[in-house]
This record gives sequence, C-alpha cells and structure tokens, in this order.
Amino acid sequence: MSIDLPTAKLDQVVARHREVEALLAAGAEGEEYVRLGREFSDLSPVVEQVRALRAAEQDLADAREMLGDPEMRDLAQSEVERLEAQLDVLAKEVRLALLPKDAMDERGVILEVRAGTGGDEAALFAGDLFRMYARYAAEKGWSVELLSESEGSMGGYKEVVAAVHGRGAYARMKFESGVHRVQRVPDTEASGRIHTSAATVAVLPEAEEVDVDINESDLRIDVYRAQGAGGQHVNKTESAVRITHLPTGIVVAVQDERSQHRNKARAMALLRSRMLDEERQRADASRAADRRGQVGSGDRSERIRTYNFPQGRVTDHRINLTLYKLEEVMTGQALDEIIDALLTEHQAGLMAAERD
Repeated sequence: MSIDLPTAKLDQVVARHREVEALLAAGAEGEEYVRLGREFSDLSPVVEQVRALRAAEQDLADAREMLGDPEMRDLAQSEVERLEAQLDVLAKEVRLALLPKDAMDERGVILEVRAGTGGDEAALFAGDLFRMYARYAAEKGWSVELLSESEGSMGGYKEVVAAVHGRGAYARMKFESGVHRVQRVPDTEASGRIHTSAATVAVLPEAEEVDVDINESDLRIDVYRAQGAGGQHVNKTESAVRITHLPTGIVVAVQDERSQHRNKARAMALLRSRMLDEERQRADASRAADRRGQVGSGDRSERIRTYNFPQGRVTDHRINLTLYKLEEVMTGQALDEIIDALLTEHQAGLMAAERD
C-alpha cells in the first residue's frame, strides 16, 4: 500500500514549524511576531497530522512483521486492515492540508448585495439574501456591521454593504460571489404567475492597512447628509462620507453611523477592500483560462444559483447540486451543505492541478 505523499515536502513542513517555533522563542517583536505567530498557528495542525501519519505508518510496519508469527497472524491481519484504513484517512487529511492556501481565507469579508433584474421583486430578494447571510454569520459566531444601505420602494434593498467580522469568514463565503436567481410568485401578483428576478452578490476579503498603500493626495473626500431612516438628526448632520480614489475611480460611501469620523474610518476600510479585490482580480487574470473550470472564480456576472420557491428547491449550477431545503437555506441553517460541497469540489480541482 502506498499513500503517495511527497516525503521531502512533509519534512520541509516539520522543519519549518520547528524553525518558526525557535524564532518566536528567540524574541521576535512587533509585526514580525504577529506574522510568525500566524504561520506557527497555521503549521501546527498540519504537523500534528504528519506526525499521526508517520506513527500509523510505523504501527503498520510493525503489524506486518507480526504476520509471520503463526500464533499472532489472525490478530496481526486484523490490525493491518485497521491501520491501512486509518492511513487512507490520514493521508487524505495531510494531502488536503498541503494544498495551496488562499492568504485571505482567515479574513473577514465585505459583503455587497445588489438588486438586479426584476424591479421591486429583485430588491425584496436582495433583502432575503442579506438576511440569509446575516443569519449564517450568527450561526458561525461572526458579527455583521452594516456599512451602507439603499432600501427598495417596496422593501428589501437596492444595495446593501456590510462587513462580516470573524476568523475564516472569507474561506466559507468566497464562493457566494455571482448572480443569484429567484423564481417565485410575488405578493403583488394576483394571477399567481411565477416571476424570475435576480440579485448580485460580491464577497471581498477584508483588507488590512498593510495590504494596500493609499496616498491621501489621491483621495477626494465628500461629506453630505445621510438619506433614509434616522429621523431629524440624519437630516441636520452631514455625517455621511463618500471617498473617491482618483487614480482608479473607485468610489465608496458610508452613511450608517451618525459620526462623520466613524463613517470615514469605515469608508477607508471599504476602499482598501475594494482596491485589494481589484489587485487580486488583476493577478488572477493571468490564470483565467485555468480558473474558468474551477468553483468560485469570483466572476460576479456568472449565474451561480437558483432559488425556486414553488418547488422549495435550491440549485447551485456550478456543481449541479440541488437541495429541497429552500427554507433551511434561507434561514442560513442549511447553507453549509452547499458551501461544503463547493469546498470539496474546489479542493478536488486543486488536487488534480497538483498532480498535473
């Protein structure tokens, strides 16, 4: 039996773990300490899996030696079969752990949901999607911070932008970028005819200050009176902030807080994430041909999922997965079933690329 894992690569991982541990113990400081701490945290579970794999390999070799003893053969054979099965599982876990990691996976996200075709019904659906993600975040113990919203005339949102704070949020939510389509009978439809409308979701990794270099001279900052709910206070105070990054033309606006200072800080965070996303999109363009066949390309014009209310089903078109659990998906409870399937497909694609 061969587990087909590169021994040299496993040795490198264990050696690097030991090296990082020594650097931390030697007294690394500041940003270097944070960077090494993160690397050590990422490497530790992989090293534990490698050690478990190698211990199982040694146990299997010992059990096979016992097959030559007539008195121990039956017991040894049972042990060999158990250890071979265990090795299969451990080898798969190690192989997954060694796959290339997205450096942003552990970050929180900027979530943007916009109504697409379908008028008022599209805005209502955008609101449903946003609530689905908010409930999903709550299930995961993440927090949701509303950055800006533009409500639809019948409810829902023309556009809503929020920050989802939580370790690993981007790893789970990055596959949600794209066009989401809904098929249902609107409350205003007297004849019972099914309407089709859509909303677009964008999921960006939260950027840190060190990720993007922004010159203050490249910014135009406008303050204005916030619109929408909030009573007289909103109308009297120029607390909303719009920032334009002149070299790229990226515009962000935040008006959810009454504090102009707070809104500016949030707008800068949003600008950094948008700029980081553009940089990542440009970097990925060179690999576009390879990525076309992969799950979660991040193409926001791609129709990725259909929510059919009359039939109670959700279909993800990238992996041809259909669940008759629409209500559970919309409450965030069954969304993991779709995300887990997408992750599995993504990992299978990475494994295939590693073998090529």
